[in-house]
Amino acid sequence: MRLIIHPDYERASRWAANYIAGRINSCRDAKPFVLGLPTGSSPLGIYREFVKMHKEGKLSFKNVRTFNMDEYIGLPASHPQSYHYFMMENLFNHIDIERQHIHILDGMAKEPEKECKLYEEAISAEGGIELFLGGMGSDGHIAFNEPGSSLASRTRIKTLTEETKAANARFFDGESSKVPVTALTVGVGTVMDAREVVIIVNGRSKARALRAVVEEGVNHMWTLSCLQMHPKAIIVCDEDATEELKVGTVKYFKDIEKNAVS
Repeated sequence: MRLIIHPDYERASRWAANYIAGRINSCRDAKPFVLGLPTGSSPLGIYREFVKMHKEGKLSFKNVRTFNMDEYIGLPASHPQSYHYFMMENLFNHIDIERQHIHILDGMAKEPEKECKLYEEAISAEGGIELFLGGMGSDGHIAFNEPGSSLASRTRIKTLTEETKAANARFFDGESSKVPVTALTVGVGTVMDAREVVIIVNGRSKARALRAVVEEGVNHMWTLSCLQMHPKAIIVCDEDATEELKVGTVKYFKDIEKNAVS
């Protein structure tokens, strides 16, 4: 695992966006690049950089296939708080990706379990995820794989905890009661199957979780700790997120990045 520390969120986002853009551009004339994507506030800086690079002619998504991590059950794609809507507003409407190459779980599917099975099959049909971009919850979760989730889990229906609903209430007029109680989400195992995983982490509210993920053992109560077992995982963070890491841990990762080969 690489831990790349930047002074602030903007520079961390810029580094992550440039890194992923480089990976996409390296496959421009080869097979399609399959990219996993998250929602929430964490990736917004990266999405802004993607849009900027696209407008400057430095990045094209013509050869990209995307698979999003999750979607609320019961929200249509047109709902302002659906993840379909989020992705269109913050990324897809501003780049040149083909609409048929965008994959997002259908929260209105009549057979949610079948929808999850078909999603896993669609990922396999594309040859698997090349790179999964993600964020991390303040309790160390990835996608909607909250504490206690199986580290071998696949795309499935997930009941959301009160903590997650409270965290997402800011998108629903500040009322957690308006947040859907269930969602469709890729599993930890789905993320771990990606050939590379890049996670963006920012802010003091994530510091305790980052310490658990980086310095403690693999634990299903901190689902992102699974990255310790991944052959090619990168966590990109700002200084605020490192506040609970040991001084020696921070120094170690900063030292090795001085001469790191991407």
